[in-house]
Amino acid sequence: MKKIIAIIGDNSIETGSLKEKIAFSVGKALIDSGYRIQSGGMGGIMKATSLGARSSSNYQEGDIIALIPSFDKNESNGLADIIISTGLDINRASIVANADFVVAIGGGAGTLAEIASAWMLMRPIAAFNNVEGWSKKVAGTKIDTRIRYKFDDHIYSVATAADLIKVISEKIELYDKYHHYIIMKKDK
Repeated sequence: MKKIIAIIGDNSIETGSLKEKIAFSVGKALIDSGYRIQSGGMGGIMKATSLGARSSSNYQEGDIIALIPSFDKNESNGLADIIISTGLDINRASIVANADFVVAIGGGAGTLAEIASAWMLMRPIAAFNNVEGWSKKVAGTKIDTRIRYKFDDHIYSVATAADLIKVISEKIELYDKYHHYIIMKKDK
């Protein structure tokens, strides 16, 4: 079964910008490498990544998943093969972040919420260190002091699609824990 890589980042980017070029190359490289992608299914990084994915000669129907904020499937960027209308608006961060690997490219508050969700869900995260936004701020760091795994677990810092593919191929199988539920301590 193909692993799913979540792509998170800015909902709006400039045409021809470094963010757009990176997102396009990431989408293409992920599909070239045999992964599926999932995103919030809207504009900006999500759209550019989907365009890159579709440009891959390995692209197949079902490789692009969109978890859109509304109940209206027509509000997606029109590039996803599978559209899941969550109706959760900004509260869908943990659903988008619950993938086999999470990749941040730039991003604002929504991206930060998705990064934090991925961290709490024990998912591996890579962040682009060469574009403005939360990805640059968190690349190479830990979100908090919790010990998620017994190896050097942190947000992996990358600058190119090739860097990303290398990190994913080296690290993805190490991340075998999944968040099940919040454990409440019983009163004594």
